[in-house]
Amino acid sequence: MFASYYFDDMFSSISYLFEDPSLTQLGWDAAGYGLYASGYSVLCVFGGLVLGGILLDKWGVRFSGSIFVLMMAGGAGMVLWALLSGSSASLTIAYVGVMLFGLGSEIAGTAVTRSIARWFKGGPMAFAMGIQLAIARLGTAFALVLSPKLVQQQAGHVYTLAETARPAVVGMGLMALGLILWAIFVALDASAGKSRQEELESLKSKTPDSASSPAGAPEDEFRFSDILHVLGNRNFWLLGLLCVLFYSSVIAFKKFAGAILIPRFDIPAQTAGWMISMLPFSTVIFAPLFGILVDKVGRGTRWMMIGAILALIAHALLAFAPAGVPFWGYLAMVFLGFGYSLVPAALWPSVPKIVPDKVLGTTYALINWVQNLGLLSFKWLSGVILGTGAQGPVKVEIMFSALCVFAVLVAVIFCRTSVRNPQLQLDEPNK
Repeated sequence: MFASYYFDDMFSSISYLFEDPSLTQLGWDAAGYGLYASGYSVLCVFGGLVLGGILLDKWGVRFSGSIFVLMMAGGAGMVLWALLSGSSASLTIAYVGVMLFGLGSEIAGTAVTRSIARWFKGGPMAFAMGIQLAIARLGTAFALVLSPKLVQQQAGHVYTLAETARPAVVGMGLMALGLILWAIFVALDASAGKSRQEELESLKSKTPDSASSPAGAPEDEFRFSDILHVLGNRNFWLLGLLCVLFYSSVIAFKKFAGAILIPRFDIPAQTAGWMISMLPFSTVIFAPLFGILVDKVGRGTRWMMIGAILALIAHALLAFAPAGVPFWGYLAMVFLGFGYSLVPAALWPSVPKIVPDKVLGTTYALINWVQNLGLLSFKWLSGVILGTGAQGPVKVEIMFSALCVFAVLVAVIFCRTSVRNPQLQLDEPNK
């Protein structure tokens, strides 16, 4: 996941390269880069995520996950080839590659989350998810800091294909290491699965009557009709809406952060890279801590609401704070970093509380499907808005602020749902 996050964010702090097609031999403009960034979500939106989630529940994490991890690496390879080729079809090839990478990455992430939810149910689930999220977002931080060093900002310089592709070359090296680590994970999980099966069989032989419905019994097996039950779950849609609104305001922002922060606060690219890197670095520290907080104290729906409010404050500062004063950019990143830690720490551990274990993979995939539907739209729209002129950064931040307003409203509704449905234990600590 570290490799996945790095590759996804490798151009975020140097997105200024694509403001003018004459700046690079590659020849992409802001709208073209926005199209490329939105390609991550295309296959996810048009059924890929749902199918992948079903396969995780039907065939298991090890087999299905391996298919999509290989797809992720293959898609990344296509992007690198497109960047180095410089052909007239480079944007098209990169678009297809990032579509494959995006679907593979999302299902790989779903497989990881599903595994953690099962391993730590009834225990420190939020903390475990926070640790995983911290490691993954270190990949984003690495990309934000490293890319401006790999592609040095130079006035009047036309960047060659090799210079533009440097972040992707590093990304493919990380991807190769990630494949090795995935193979180790599969071997370890297979060994653990064998041990759990032996324990179940031992339990069944000792207490056949009481062990008539362990995991793996017919009522615990996934059926396609279960998808309808998930889609009919009101709480699923509340979590899905909160996810799409909140993550669109953060992830779409990261994709164009350099093109927003550099003109707004009159800072060089490397400074912008460090400023943006506050987001993932803050989650490395605070996501596990907030996970412990959710595990020990509960109040998950309240933390989601607070996180959405902090994100709203951050985008309001980026939109309306005085131009040319970097302090406001740093302050906005502090608020956004806290929000980016709080919401996921409370949101993802809430999913196992609203659906049975047998549809965890499908439910996580469906939520990610809703999320990617928004990301597909808002990444593309952000590129279009930024290409409209000098006021583009302010306009796009107003759009992100509006998303946060709706995220706060959805979080408030989810809080009320928790109060009205105490049996779900949405605000209870994880025992």
